[in-house]
Amino acid sequence: MQKKVKVIGMWERFIDEKVNEVKEKVGGGKAIIALSGGVDSSTCAVLAHKAIGDKLYAVFVNTGFLRKGEPEFVIETFRNEFGINLIYVDAQERFFEALKGVTDPEEKRKIIGKVFIDVFEEVANEINADFLIQGTIAPDWIESQGKIKSHHNVGGLPERLNLELIEPLRDLYKDEVREVAKELGLPERIYSRMPFPGPGLAVRVLGEVTPEKVAIVREANAIVEEEIEKAKLKPWQAFAVLLGVKTVGVQGDIRAYKETIAVRVVESLDGMTANAMNVPFEVLQKIAFRITSEIPEVGRVLYDITNKPPATIEFE
Repeated sequence: MQKKVKVIGMWERFIDEKVNEVKEKVGGGKAIIALSGGVDSSTCAVLAHKAIGDKLYAVFVNTGFLRKGEPEFVIETFRNEFGINLIYVDAQERFFEALKGVTDPEEKRKIIGKVFIDVFEEVANEINADFLIQGTIAPDWIESQGKIKSHHNVGGLPERLNLELIEPLRDLYKDEVREVAKELGLPERIYSRMPFPGPGLAVRVLGEVTPEKVAIVREANAIVEEEIEKAKLKPWQAFAVLLGVKTVGVQGDIRAYKETIAVRVVESLDGMTANAMNVPFEVLQKIAFRITSEIPEVGRVLYDITNKPPATIEFE
């Protein structure tokens, strides 16, 4: 009987190569990675864990700008299901304090990046880590070089921490990272997750960031994601933005003056360009109804139909 020959796929080869690279680089040392629960950092963490096991320490920082239920989801998935060394740091107060009075989008990103580095540095020093593993992908460094926007996982961190940098996914685009995640056995709820910005909901609050504003956009964001999923739509990204603009409305027979939420749903392959999605009107109506009904502070919902370019996907 002729033996079956196993055909090794492209992504299986990629994983084998990167696992060997990480294993060889780290050797007997310790490595640290920032884990957010997004597809990039999750894929990178599982790949690195496959390579070096308990020599990897995944740091999950609660900035206060995470999606609804995110802390519980990340802890349950990676600590309990994957058995990764997970260090949870609740730093919400530090981030909100640092952003008091700040309204400029780029300054917000830089402050969030700095506080994140401060928190991460404290943990790295406690662990006495030798290597920093990052889930940087191609659009991150391309957009940073093009000065489109700052990414907190590009530049600065390795030098500040005096750690050697390892970026296994650096040459991949998001759709390729998803394929690697599937090959690694990550569940669909991770590899199919929509991209989420590094600074989180802080860049979905236009103007000054406060706990109250983030709470509003967190609920709105969850409603958008839930309704898009219920409608079985498959966008690249779907989210809500708090515009920081109040408009007049009616509540019963009384004049109301409430916040405005913008909804953004786009289609894309790699995030470098994107088109506003033609979402069925009944789905948009359901989103608007739920947001204005379930979030007392919101009185108006708008839909953004701008492509990238000229707009970026995120508002800030």
